[in-house]
Amino acid sequence: MSKIAFLFPGQGSQSVGMAQELAQNFEEARTIFESADNRLGFSLSSVIFEGPEEDLKRTENTQPALLTASTAVLAVFKKQGIQADYTAGHSLGEYSALVAAGSLSFEDAVYAVRQRGLFMEEAVPAGVGAMSAVLGMKQADLEDITQKVSQNGHAVQVANLNCPGQIVISGTAQGVADAASLAKENGAKVIPLQVSGPFHSSLMEPAAQKMKEVLDKIEIRNAEVPVIANVSAKPVEEASVIKENLVKQIYSPVRWEETVNELMALGVDTFIEIGPGKVLSGLVKKVNRRATTIAISDEASMNAAIEKLKGE
Repeated sequence: MSKIAFLFPGQGSQSVGMAQELAQNFEEARTIFESADNRLGFSLSSVIFEGPEEDLKRTENTQPALLTASTAVLAVFKKQGIQADYTAGHSLGEYSALVAAGSLSFEDAVYAVRQRGLFMEEAVPAGVGAMSAVLGMKQADLEDITQKVSQNGHAVQVANLNCPGQIVISGTAQGVADAASLAKENGAKVIPLQVSGPFHSSLMEPAAQKMKEVLDKIEIRNAEVPVIANVSAKPVEEASVIKENLVKQIYSPVRWEETVNELMALGVDTFIEIGPGKVLSGLVKKVNRRATTIAISDEASMNAAIEKLKGE
């Protein structure tokens, strides 16, 4: 039997106006945006719908904004009765996946990721950390480079294992620059990323400790469907393990390529990306071209997806 996974995007997929049409046309989506505003105590929906982009791109806004937009899309899509066998999300998207799996309430999740964004911003002063995408290099070879550079006193590590030939490194600005230089000498292409901090690196451990205190105060339930964890690329359902993983996730690599392979091994052949953009659909195809990918972000893409899924 073929199975379905719901995927949820992370930072970088945001855009001003995301899910606004759905909020205007569907009460289910509108309710999600109102819940976010009420829980956070300010109009996040105004930042999402009107910008400016500089405000939306601030990590403490981007994270709850993406969660809100993705959950709003999900709320409308759920009316079609199409069920996920598994859920997964890229970095921040893991919180959206946990909401979809019934492990977190939306209100608790939107509060938690707002705090997560603030903690990640506070962990490392601006300009101290950096991230770069390294294209065309094997994981083992890149890990050798990051270990060598780190031993010289400039922390850097593999942060996102996205798909074959696309790996993101994260660490101090000097560590990332030194690793990038060595990667280029080995024939790789390096693209510096416009991010505000060295996410998914050991420099984020102070943020993880603060995040643990937030997660201790909210209710995390056993997941109703298995969620593939970023840190292990394995399905988890138990609340205590989910909480532990969310703390580790902040300073650990996102194992996305392994996540896709794990889902395929579990019988998933249809990946539905729910939320802004099509980044994850592209990564899934690069991991396995045989996978069916569907991206849903607005009413038109939702109608096309329903037609395809129901064969109407």
